[in-house]
Amino acid sequence: MALDLFGEVFAPDVAHQSQLPPAANKFHKGNGDDGKHYWLTPPELLARLAAEFGPFDFDPCPYPLPEGFDGLTCEWGRRNYVNPPFGSIIHQGKKKGPTAWVRKAIEEWRKGKTVVLVYPIDKWVLMLLGALLGDGAKVRNQGDVKWLATEDRSAGKGTGRHIACFILAAEDAKTSRVATAPLDVTVNSEQKQPLPLPPQGGDAS
Repeated sequence: MALDLFGEVFAPDVAHQSQLPPAANKFHKGNGDDGKHYWLTPPELLARLAAEFGPFDFDPCPYPLPEGFDGLTCEWGRRNYVNPPFGSIIHQGKKKGPTAWVRKAIEEWRKGKTVVLVYPIDKWVLMLLGALLGDGAKVRNQGDVKWLATEDRSAGKGTGRHIACFILAAEDAKTSRVATAPLDVTVNSEQKQPLPLPPQGGDAS
């Protein structure tokens, strides 16, 4: 047993979810209370997004997954809704996480396609994005979405984190500086120069 700076007990030997093998990740093991897999988008959320950015004609992360289907390598549609796995997967022999899906989303967007991607992030990140980018930012806070169980489509309790909806609009693909920058660099808005990202430990981030 060990204590943190505030005198609270913590377990330093317990690996973070991103460090666990996919089969041991809570995304694949199921909810701790009932064992269900809360992966499916609520119809009302999908309808709301489709009304504004759709109609969607492709889902690169369908459930159930058709045999032989690979959303990370196939060609996407013109308007895509992406609800990627919230845990890591094994893809082509490598452990991959949300970075792989974002990289693919940007690749497809650069072809002139619309991509709407949802993913849980901390609320403070959304607050900062709103403050930095203003009302014109194509990032929406969807709140703590109550995803539906694959087993019986019952609503879960949510992830405890807010769901960000990132909109990569087809009409922006030709004008955005991000659309022409290498995928593994970030752009400094003041210097107008691409800056190398910190070294990455792989796609499972």
